[in-house]
Amino acid sequence: MTNNHDVGEVGELPENFEELKRAVNRTASWRERLDAVNELGNWDTAPTLKLLQHALNGDQVFQVREAAYRKLKQLGEDVQMPAKHKGELFKGLNKVLLRIKKSLPEGHTFEQFKEKLQKTRLDIYDTYEGNKGAEFDSWLRGIWETPARK
Repeated sequence: MTNNHDVGEVGELPENFEELKRAVNRTASWRERLDAVNELGNWDTAPTLKLLQHALNGDQVFQVREAAYRKLKQLGEDVQMPAKHKGELFKGLNKVLLRIKKSLPEGHTFEQFKEKLQKTRLDIYDTYEGNKGAEFDSWLRGIWETPARK
């Protein structure tokens, strides 16, 4: 990354900077991270740029990384468009989902499975919901419909 900002110069930070800083790191809600990135992108200061870089390079949800990229580009930063992650975003995902499925009573519904995933592993639920978008339910249903190995 190259920028033309004095690292020592802070400039004016948003009044809610600490709140935005927490929100951009909140793993339980990709929507809150996306909102924080969009708001941080309105401030051309070293600390806000650092948080946007962090979101661009480290967030698991593509929409958040893409928003950080666009905001950094608007602010004149030399950044590359992030690539979509391929494969599992969480190590052992299939094992986790199988355990959740097996923990439910025989004959449970898809909605019960989805609700249990959301309650027990909100990080997984939220990340995949953000990455899959409208395809999330059909993706999750496909996993749920796969016969459980005994």
